[in-house]
Amino acid sequence: MNAPFVFGKIATRNNFIDRRKEIQHLKMNFYSGINTILISPRRWGKSSLVEKAGHELVDENPDYRVVFIDMFNIRSEEEFYKDLSEKVIKSVSGKIDEIVENSKKFLRQWIPKISFTPGAQEEISFGLDWKEVSKNPDEILNMAETISNEKKVKIIICIDEFQNIAFFDDPLAFQKKLRSNWQHHQSTTYCLFGSKRHMLMEFFTSPSMPFYKFGDMIFLEKIQTKYWEEFIVRTFEETGKKITKKQAVKISSLAENHPYYVQQLAQQTWLRTNKKASDKIIDDAVESLILQLSLLFQSITESLSTTQINFLKAVLHKVVRFSSKETIEEFGLGTSANVIKIKKALISKEIIDDRAGKIEILDPIYAKWLKDFYFR
Repeated sequence: MNAPFVFGKIATRNNFIDRRKEIQHLKMNFYSGINTILISPRRWGKSSLVEKAGHELVDENPDYRVVFIDMFNIRSEEEFYKDLSEKVIKSVSGKIDEIVENSKKFLRQWIPKISFTPGAQEEISFGLDWKEVSKNPDEILNMAETISNEKKVKIIICIDEFQNIAFFDDPLAFQKKLRSNWQHHQSTTYCLFGSKRHMLMEFFTSPSMPFYKFGDMIFLEKIQTKYWEEFIVRTFEETGKKITKKQAVKISSLAENHPYYVQQLAQQTWLRTNKKASDKIIDDAVESLILQLSLLFQSITESLSTTQINFLKAVLHKVVRFSSKETIEEFGLGTSANVIKIKKALISKEIIDDRAGKIEILDPIYAKWLKDFYFR
């Protein structure tokens, strides 16, 4: 029997836990034509949430089309235009001949180079003439709106890892192109999200940036313990094994309700359980997980400066006033000015997060490794 807990990929069906308020919020924005910016740390389930909301929207109303774009491996404008045009065309097309027909109809200034791979699962991909596209990309940037109006459908474009546009040759100019076109769209709605919170905050909250106040900003929170408890107990029961509610809460607590780690720790516990879970099994699972990741954590720590490591130690000691004279002296942080630099660097490295003045280490297992192994 395959392990029933899922992590590291999109959660679907029974593996999707709660998030009903967030799903309704997203769907309401989609129905109302409100652009949305979704922000949370990595592995908190943003992609799963957006896909869940998008699929529910389409199931409820066939006049909607949802386009999912993952910018994880997109590093240039050319790649972005290619992916955008290809997926928008496919979203409103059925068979291969309809894709070809629509591409010719809605990409009027140039004929896309379409490659076709026959087989059990037929694939079709575009190869746009970059020289032509670079001269005037507006046709592609407005293509979804043009198709929406002509075909009488609503298109939702969801872009994951949106902050990766920072890797383009001229990211600011590219943002201006997007904003200047997308802000006029009435039948096309955008959902932009990513995992690098500090970069996205710069994009969407700085008055000097093109995407300032582009849409409704949602900060994703962790899933509450009660939902993890219910999910873990039910999943064990459905596979012929048992775990108590208290033990399920322990798993959630040890992982600090971090979606990725709750699923991973629950899986490790499930794999070690024959019929009935025990506290020792859970403890062994935690220790095994920490040891499994220890080389990664060691590599991360070795890349940090002494003062940055000292800052993490202060975080683990629940320090609140990092710039106070007492804290600086006790933890060897240098100066108050240096504290600001340290915090900024650790945020940029996605090791800590600062939410309304509350600083925490983003990876709960890394925090546990630091506390129980490194600083011990």
